[in-house]
Amino acid sequence: MRRDLITVVLLLAGTACGGAGSGTSASAGSTVPATFERYDAGAVAGGPGAGTRYAFGRQPSDSLLGAWDTDVGKNGAELPPGKGSVAQGATLYAASCASCHGVGGVGGISPNPALVGRDSSAEGFRFADDPKLVKTIGNYWPYATTIFDYVKRAMPHANPGSLTNDEVYALTAYLLSANGIVPDSATLDAAALREVKMPYRDRFVPDERKGGAEVK
Repeated sequence: MRRDLITVVLLLAGTACGGAGSGTSASAGSTVPATFERYDAGAVAGGPGAGTRYAFGRQPSDSLLGAWDTDVGKNGAELPPGKGSVAQGATLYAASCASCHGVGGVGGISPNPALVGRDSSAEGFRFADDPKLVKTIGNYWPYATTIFDYVKRAMPHANPGSLTNDEVYALTAYLLSANGIVPDSATLDAAALREVKMPYRDRFVPDERKGGAEVK
């Protein structure tokens, strides 16, 4: 699904971006139809003309798609090779994460959230009763595999995607250890990470709603 989305985005860049193109211009009164399926980017005012594409965009290569296709789902089937220890992660965290999330992950500069800790008042998964309760990896995150996914794609904030797989495994191991979920002697790889069960995973249920009035 992610590869399809990337393809669509890149192709849209070739049809929806402004710029010069061949053909006649659409009338100044062109409007966007009600549904996306009928939308003709070339027919908008100033465009190259109905049914005509802008001369931008290109078919993405497999290597380009592969570089973007890094999602890791809850089952961890997409986890890459590599490994990292809690000790290695502690060093990385101090160098790259503590400035935002605080020493030991207990909270830093707002709005960066705390990553470590279990507020006793939140035990029992009482977040629906009090939305102000602090959610951390230890008391809320449902799947350990998606910690890897998030850190790999989005962290560090100033340079996301710059960490190696080994570094992300190490940071994941450190964060899980700091929350008391794996021992401080742990080394995680794909197989080990898939085996980690988060404390409140069973509190989450699949959202199988199909849309419409039932979705609020």
